[in-house]
Amino acid sequence: MNAREEILRRLGDSPVTGYDAIPRRYLRRHHDGDVVDLFAERAADYRAQVRRIARAELPAVLGEPDGRFAVPAGLPDAWTAEVDAVRDDPPLSVAELDALDGVVTGCAVAIAETGTVVLDHGPGQGRRALTLVPDFHLVVVETGQIVADVPEAIERLSPDRPLTFVSGPSATSDIELSRVEGVHGPRRLSILIVDEN
Repeated sequence: MNAREEILRRLGDSPVTGYDAIPRRYLRRHHDGDVVDLFAERAADYRAQVRRIARAELPAVLGEPDGRFAVPAGLPDAWTAEVDAVRDDPPLSVAELDALDGVVTGCAVAIAETGTVVLDHGPGQGRRALTLVPDFHLVVVETGQIVADVPEAIERLSPDRPLTFVSGPSATSDIELSRVEGVHGPRRLSILIVDEN
């Protein structure tokens, strides 16, 4: 018996026809309270700057940081009306991205339990280089995109898309536990939580 046959045997008699049909017998949600506040708290724990705003405030707040910002295709023009935006269309070179002050993107989903923003690099999120090269990443998270736990997030994501999980600014530690930020991505992460009402 090979590994595939063993796994199918463990699943029982029910035929498995695809990824969605696999039974998952684990706790799917750990929080029933306000997931928006929990997400804000956990993201801040990871040293992200978190700010909650009303939808009407979004263009003005996005225009607050000084500098020129890369903006991916598919990000609503209304959001960036007050941003000194450089469209990533055609794709900017690594040198051009590095010369910019930051990037503004949306996200696919955000996870309250872990304070994580997930990018699937769809419309409004851009390609990986766009979100990893600039020193500052400003992410817009709508309250309806925030879920309680990882299983809920996975259900919303497509398994055939490239996924980037962002929990705070890029950081690493050496053997002496000296924290260094910005090694594998932006040194600064700012999250705008947009209330939909």
